[in-house]
Amino acid sequence: MVMKESEEKIGRDDPVPNFELRGTDREYHTLGDFADYDAVLLVFTCNHCPYAQAKFDLLNDLADEYDDAAIVGINPNDADEYPDDSFEAMQSRVEDGTIGYDAYLRDESQEVAEAYGAVCTPDPFLLRNEGDTFTLAYHGRLDDALNPDAEATEFYIRDAIDSVLSGEDVDLEFMPSRGCSIKWK
Repeated sequence: MVMKESEEKIGRDDPVPNFELRGTDREYHTLGDFADYDAVLLVFTCNHCPYAQAKFDLLNDLADEYDDAAIVGINPNDADEYPDDSFEAMQSRVEDGTIGYDAYLRDESQEVAEAYGAVCTPDPFLLRNEGDTFTLAYHGRLDDALNPDAEATEFYIRDAIDSVLSGEDVDLEFMPSRGCSIKWK
């Protein structure tokens, strides 16, 4: 396990790259599939990383709490070297209820992770729906629990989502997320 911290590549309010990725539902998804939501939280994540696992419950709770925000997990890890991150293992996590996001997508080519500048799991990107495009509203930590066994006391992502849903700017500076490095091919 190599710990990394997220880095800024896309500027706040900049348009974000679109994608077409296969979900655990076996359908292909693009950002346009989430056009009915005011906000989309894209989290580059995986099944095996303890940092990512520590955020499963928070992300599931967010998916349950917010009707106007979609929670979308994207797994970019090399499944040949890390079989726990295979498409089948992703489907198992959804089927057994471990993961209850609005969508869990597989970035097999790793091109989407590269386009966003994701480097670790979890690496969260909160997007604002501008009607004809999505822009970056916030990139950074979900909460103040930086280690897998730490207990969160502040949930930055809730404040960020609430701001986006209220039509306000997110009043948070960039605070890098921390997690295992993405397992590049």
